[in-house]
Amino acid sequence: MQGKLSSFFYIINILKGRVMKYIVVTISDTSNLDAKKDLSGPEIVKFMGKENILLGQEIVSDDIDKIISVLDKWLEIDDLNLILTTGGTGIGPRDVTPEATKKIIDYEIPGIPELMRVKNYSNSDYVSLSRSVAGVKSKKLIVNLPGSVKAVTENLQIVYPLLKHAIELINGNTKH
Repeated sequence: MQGKLSSFFYIINILKGRVMKYIVVTISDTSNLDAKKDLSGPEIVKFMGKENILLGQEIVSDDIDKIISVLDKWLEIDDLNLILTTGGTGIGPRDVTPEATKKIIDYEIPGIPELMRVKNYSNSDYVSLSRSVAGVKSKKLIVNLPGSVKAVTENLQIVYPLLKHAIELINGNTKH
């Protein structure tokens, strides 16, 4: 009975639009050459769990034009409401994820990466070197996460409770 009941509520949540339909884009030269080296992308999928729907996963190199192309491709998916990127948010010469994201979004939501940084200062001073961006394109939320497994988990623990509400607001559901 427990399994049938949870399946029932899962279907109800899908019908009410409370399930996030998302994709994961890993941005890494190393992982692009060898997908087995991508640890942060699978960590996002694991964190998001079965209560959300993974529509796709892709790995792309740290190249601004390729990142934009991959994001644009996924933004064409009607059912998609969340893109989570991992990698390329640091200060290295090949870390261009924030620039690619800023080029395509309609508007930024600076509070999301600000919250990630503020809440993580107790974990590491290196948080101050993160340049993550969050924003909206075509009523879809895009959030840049760092490339390490540890940082992905820490940041998702912080922003996950906000994501469904943010997506509802982006789509015009402003009743509170």
